[in-house]
Amino acid sequence: MADSSIEWTDATWNPIAGCTVLSPGCTNCYAMRMAARLEKMGQAKYEGTTRRSGRRDVWTGKIVVDEKALSAPLGWRGSRRVFVNSMSDLFHEAVPEDAIRRVWQVMARTRRHTYQILTKRPERMREMSGSLTLLPNVWLGTSVENGDYTHRLDHLRQTRAAVRFVSFEPLIGHVPDPDLRGIHWAIVGGESGPGARPMDEAWVEEIHDACRDHETAFFFKQWGGTNKKAAGRELHGRTWDEYPRAQAMHAAE
Repeated sequence: MADSSIEWTDATWNPIAGCTVLSPGCTNCYAMRMAARLEKMGQAKYEGTTRRSGRRDVWTGKIVVDEKALSAPLGWRGSRRVFVNSMSDLFHEAVPEDAIRRVWQVMARTRRHTYQILTKRPERMREMSGSLTLLPNVWLGTSVENGDYTHRLDHLRQTRAAVRFVSFEPLIGHVPDPDLRGIHWAIVGGESGPGARPMDEAWVEEIHDACRDHETAFFFKQWGGTNKKAAGRELHGRTWDEYPRAQAMHAAE
């Protein structure tokens, strides 16, 4: 487990390493840069997961299952929110089904923690959710970076989960009237770091309005940009750190 500076979680757990660029939101993925850096630092689990392309590092598609990390939560004390696979995508097509099921088994044995799983591949998540144990401490989510990817919300809605959430981050385009029915939580954030693409305030407002219409908890992570600390994370003169209501965590739909 590693403590995290991500505003909506407490820690990260990475039993899987590696991914593939899938859609425009992946272009400036921080995890690609981090994986390349960790490989140079000698961390074997990231070896070969990225390659140099022009001036940046990109995923190669190599997936590594870290057996040691897989069992790590069994020794963690206390209770924390844990972002699962910040350096990969648990439902990537190359992640073995057996590895996903073993991740589930660990989460089932450590119900003192709340696990947050975010994927850009909600089709596979939806398909597998019917045969995975419904765990009240596991939240399942998908990413939607612009209006071209709202179909991911439909797959998420059909996913069997105690809590469903969507991350509109990096929000790089207009998402017209997002349908948040059956979705308990929405995170919104602008892209940050090198080459960050701008986020229009009107895009944020539309998602905020949709959250109010559908009684979806709203979390505004950041405005982003090359200096995200300077840009801050206030909207309407305040921060928005809403989380799903407790009763949603035990809902099974």
